[in-house]
Amino acid sequence: MNSFLKKHASKVNGVLSGWDRLLLRGILQSLTYVKGMMMYLSGVSVLLRDFGKHVDCVTKQLREASLQQAAQSGRPVLYLPNYHGRKDDLAREIAERDHITEGLVCILKTVEPCNAYNIGRNVKTRYLELQPQIRKCLHLYHYMIHPEFGFMHARLQTWFPFGIQICINGREWLSRQMDQAGIKYERRANCFTDLEDFVVAQKLLDQQPRANWPRLLDAIVDQIHPAHQHIFRAHPLNYYWSAHQSEWATDVTFRSREELQSIYRPLIRFAITSVSGADVLRYMGRKVNRDGSVPGGFNQEVLSNVKHRPEGVRIKHRVGHNSLKIYDKENNLRFETTMNDPKDFKVYRPKSGDPDGPSDWRPLRKGVADLIRRAEVSQAANNRLMESQAAVSNETALKELVEPLCRPVSVPGRPKANGRGRTKPQRHRGLNPFSTDDALLIKAVSQPEFNHNGLRNRDLSALLYPKPARSSKERRRRSAAVTRKLALLRAHRLIHKVPKTHRYTVSPQGRLAMTALLAAYDANTDQLAKSAA
Repeated sequence: MNSFLKKHASKVNGVLSGWDRLLLRGILQSLTYVKGMMMYLSGVSVLLRDFGKHVDCVTKQLREASLQQAAQSGRPVLYLPNYHGRKDDLAREIAERDHITEGLVCILKTVEPCNAYNIGRNVKTRYLELQPQIRKCLHLYHYMIHPEFGFMHARLQTWFPFGIQICINGREWLSRQMDQAGIKYERRANCFTDLEDFVVAQKLLDQQPRANWPRLLDAIVDQIHPAHQHIFRAHPLNYYWSAHQSEWATDVTFRSREELQSIYRPLIRFAITSVSGADVLRYMGRKVNRDGSVPGGFNQEVLSNVKHRPEGVRIKHRVGHNSLKIYDKENNLRFETTMNDPKDFKVYRPKSGDPDGPSDWRPLRKGVADLIRRAEVSQAANNRLMESQAAVSNETALKELVEPLCRPVSVPGRPKANGRGRTKPQRHRGLNPFSTDDALLIKAVSQPEFNHNGLRNRDLSALLYPKPARSSKERRRRSAAVTRKLALLRAHRLIHKVPKTHRYTVSPQGRLAMTALLAAYDANTDQLAKSAA
């Protein structure tokens, strides 16, 4: 069990992990670059000089067909000039006012920037050419209560290349799943304050990343863009789907909001005073130097901030375009990974375009084909963040955690090869966590990349000895030294050996002690003085 959950088990009703907000984009790939668009125009026999007339005609067909559903069902179509409010809130008000529980709620029209094309004359050749540009065009927001996804919206760009953006909510989706399964629940806004069966609900959430995404999303295209097949009958094109943004949330549901608040204040204090850039990188599963500092070649921005909101306090750690958040909502404590740029993570797959080729660890893609792996790495980030909070919010004094580690320990001898008795007990020295050597060892073993697969002698050796060995003799000497260090950590029960392997994993006791020590290493004198007072 996760250390954070184990520590607060008496106060927690259950845990749910799954998608919160998922923003998906559909593009007609061959129309997103000039050569592909020229091939389309050639396929439908349209000259560049007639480009404007052609796209005006196609856009008119698209708008009329897309708005037809609203006319048939009597749902409102509203144009929003200079609208600064939340469209979701407006659509929910309409659904509540008109008692809509299924189907189309409304269509909102608004003019927004988009990637598009225009015809211009090349200055050098004096010939007409197709030019990509940022322009504004009408977008249609279809708000609906989908039979599977629940309340959601899909945005359709009405000008070439007709991009589509679909926003769904995993908790809304789960509500529909639980309604069908007959599971009782209490829901407020976007979280569940109580559930009849957390185990079954989690199994339903686990199905979401493995959904047949192209089938589900293409069905929405048929609904909001019914003219698609007719428009591209002479040059058939299908949408390619990608996850533009994902939010993966782990909700820890406490028995009451009061019990949640009793542990949340220390978490906020730790986020304000003690979290370093290296800590944030660890949460994200990124490598840091063996001394705990940020690698010199790292060129992304790392930020942490705390924001007070009407519904609670939000802690946010950001690395580049990805972030981790902790916030309280009702009686839920939410750990959330927001991913906008997945290439910082890895997935084991063949090369794109060569599905039968050899697999290797390659950058995570935005395509829906990698959604399962995106869910895995997001959950791993949430787990690391949660584990760190378990150690920091622990009420045990640092002295009580560290003092046993500073004493020498003896390990019982092993059975002799002949089966007669045991070898002599082995005595191991006590650790000095604040000495340079032992501090480096603790920081190395605590690297986030070892959380799931464990570490080997060679992994630890690479961190403790960054320069390559000059000879095989030196390499063997280093390996022997690391073996002794691993034996020392095992003797103090900070790590366990994985049976029938050469790998070691950090024990729950070790994670608690070492995370607390990592926080103490980064604390300054003022912070320690305030704690002592």
